[in-house]
Amino acid sequence: MRRKIPSTTALICFEASARHESFTKAAQELSLTQGAVCRQVGGLEVFLNVELFRRSRRGVKLTEAGLSYSRQVAAQLDAVERDTLSVMRQQGANVIELAVVPTFGTQWLLPRLKDFQQRHPDVTVNLTNRTRPFLFADTPFDAAVYFGDGDWSGTQAHRLMGENPVPVCSPALLHGLPALEAQRIAELPLLQQSTRPYAWRQWFASAGLSVEGDMTGPRYELFSMLSQAAIHQMGIALIPPFLIQRELEEGRLVVANRHVLSSHKAYYLMIPERKVQSASLVAFRDWLTEQSHAYIKTASAN
Repeated sequence: MRRKIPSTTALICFEASARHESFTKAAQELSLTQGAVCRQVGGLEVFLNVELFRRSRRGVKLTEAGLSYSRQVAAQLDAVERDTLSVMRQQGANVIELAVVPTFGTQWLLPRLKDFQQRHPDVTVNLTNRTRPFLFADTPFDAAVYFGDGDWSGTQAHRLMGENPVPVCSPALLHGLPALEAQRIAELPLLQQSTRPYAWRQWFASAGLSVEGDMTGPRYELFSMLSQAAIHQMGIALIPPFLIQRELEEGRLVVANRHVLSSHKAYYLMIPERKVQSASLVAFRDWLTEQSHAYIKTASAN
């Protein structure tokens, strides 16, 4: 069945004209004559049976319909351009498109990724932030690293490591003490992680306390935001130590209490079942699980 789609040339001419609100400037940008641009836009209006521009001696102005359509067309043309460039870049290349939760990607995975590149120079790994599960069939992703229970339909799950957060804060909040009792922590501003809304309640409960207001306090979406807030003495935060190794080593953050919040949830590498035999993904899976096991072993020794 023939699709009801205007010509690409007409859409490109319309998008440029809408952006500049000028046929002349659009023609200059596209290296066309003004007449050619006008004909393409006029033909598009006939195709749609909708007036996109109001024309006057002073120039052209988008109609309400033209403004709405221009925004949709611009978004679609941008998407086509991105897809085209992606195909051009990947021609003959072995590429893994990996969705990854943000702080894990920047703080733990990226510092180790050079080792994978050295072992597999023919494989390129692209990282994109994603915080929640999605349908692989609707995205360009080949795999994902996410935090959860490993239950993701249509995928093969490979457990990497647990989170095991501990209370951390600026050393200034300790006032010279080596650590803080749980009751004292309850008196400080509690920095909340928006995707772990019950974390402090669970931590206090595991320490044998019931604390009023354990879910109050400023909320931040990313652990990187939490760590910055804690560094600037805005309160105390529950953060997995492996996400703030540098901050702990440099003394910008300190562990306020060694009590760990354990959880059945963990970081997983998720690979869609249709791609589990991919040689590049198998190599990445083996490398990533090796790296996570090595980290767990080192962390346990310390």
